[in-house]
Amino acid sequence: MLRQQVYSILLAFLLHSGALEAKEPQSFLSDTLVRKDQVQNVLEHQPAKEPHCQQVPTGPIETTLCDFETVESYNDELYTQLHDLVQTPFFKYYRVDLYRECPFWQENGYCMNRECAITTVDESEIPPSWRASELSRLELPSEDLRNTIPGCYYRDSDFCFLDDLSEGDYVDLTANPERFTGYTGPSAHRVWASIYEENCFGISEWALSSAPNPAPVTLPDSMTGVLRSEGADSSRTCLEKRVYYKIISGLHASISTHICYEFMNQTTGEWSPNLECFINRVAAYPERLQYIYFDLVLLTRAVARIGPYLSAYDYCGTGTHKGDDDTLNQVKNVIGIAQTVGKFDETVLFRGENAAILKEEFKQHFRNVTRIMDCVGCDKCRLWGKVQTSGVGTALKILFELDEKALDPHLNSNLLSRSEVVALINTLHRLSESLYFVNEFRKIWAETAQSEEQRLIHEAEKVVASEDAVKPPSHSPSADANRPPRAFFDDVQRWLWACRNGTMDCVRGLLLGLRNLLDALTNIFKLSGKEQGPHSEF
Repeated sequence: MLRQQVYSILLAFLLHSGALEAKEPQSFLSDTLVRKDQVQNVLEHQPAKEPHCQQVPTGPIETTLCDFETVESYNDELYTQLHDLVQTPFFKYYRVDLYRECPFWQENGYCMNRECAITTVDESEIPPSWRASELSRLELPSEDLRNTIPGCYYRDSDFCFLDDLSEGDYVDLTANPERFTGYTGPSAHRVWASIYEENCFGISEWALSSAPNPAPVTLPDSMTGVLRSEGADSSRTCLEKRVYYKIISGLHASISTHICYEFMNQTTGEWSPNLECFINRVAAYPERLQYIYFDLVLLTRAVARIGPYLSAYDYCGTGTHKGDDDTLNQVKNVIGIAQTVGKFDETVLFRGENAAILKEEFKQHFRNVTRIMDCVGCDKCRLWGKVQTSGVGTALKILFELDEKALDPHLNSNLLSRSEVVALINTLHRLSESLYFVNEFRKIWAETAQSEEQRLIHEAEKVVASEDAVKPPSHSPSADANRPPRAFFDDVQRWLWACRNGTMDCVRGLLLGLRNLLDALTNIFKLSGKEQGPHSEF
């Protein structure tokens, strides 16, 4: 689009002229647009060993009451406890349907690499109390409390689709680690692009951005790419949308860290950490690492909040009381750490007169993300994508849908399904393990020769430059006209829902739709110069 091109040229000019030159970054997680020594800042950072948790936001982990140092000082212990916990029978067996068709497009990009394959577990190896036939009798809500589509369902309180227990296979997660599979190319890129496109919020964001944010804290503009609309004032980007992006970006960075740490040399066939992969995918973009911290704080807050329920949960099934007691004790250890680290303040989100509409949009978008996992062409990638999006969705439900009465294990013994509990803990383990791997990469960097360091930095600079040269995807209201038809029908559905619930939101939705239509017509009929060629819309 013309405005994007002008913005990109202007930004390049300002960077070149030094008009946007920032001060020397004080943190390895600098939010500045001008990147300077970002690889060194990430890899030469020394993690804190002592907690410095404060009663006011002190670090760049926005909407939290704790800083990076606290997370770092507790993560080694948290990782040790989680690493042992996910090896236990209760948390390593997961039932998942990996063979549902992609609901959004015809997917032909299947990974043929043997590392994409998974190993399933025969049902006879699963303790009877954890089998689908037993759990469906105990956990599956009645039909009038769930919205069902072929192979999966969700309740109104759910932020994700849950697999139908009558479908799928049992998987031992410890036998199918998240690591490099060779799955890349257009298929993988389309999946991630579709996930980020779910960041497009409609009438509720427009309504909220036109009024002051009632939240007691605000988020500085630390986003890049997706959140940088065409010259728009960042303060008009609603808090919930920015939190959504950070959640998704944190998952993306965590997955990339695992892939780079457990990387297969396709020449030798050996598995080992790939420092260059980590630098190019994560260390060269410090904000991506920041979002892993953010996700870890969000999930530890969910675990802390639901701690009494998890402490009363029945983990029996191993056949040995000692094994069951060990599992419960490890869960309680994790809960104890989560109560210190999980200082996320969920009360600042979904407030104000349009909160109900915005929350429904947020749910719908995140549910779509869980459905997009069915479009992943690599079985192992699809498995871990499903586990982690379900884990984050479970955390969001705990934080934003359950009141204190609902959290009482004596009043609500079936609050979460077994799959949700397993996904929540395994996702928290993935995030904690990512930060552990980052420290391992720092050790590798410290042993790297200076000449090799300079080569890696130079290569990373070229990667960053090449990405900066590509125009960022726009998620401003004027870009909605370029979204796929599915998003258009989603907007219509949300507008009709708003009209049923209030005249003001109905009018706002109509005005927004007219504005988007005018923007689309303006873009289509805007002539480009001959030297630029035709517009991409054609």
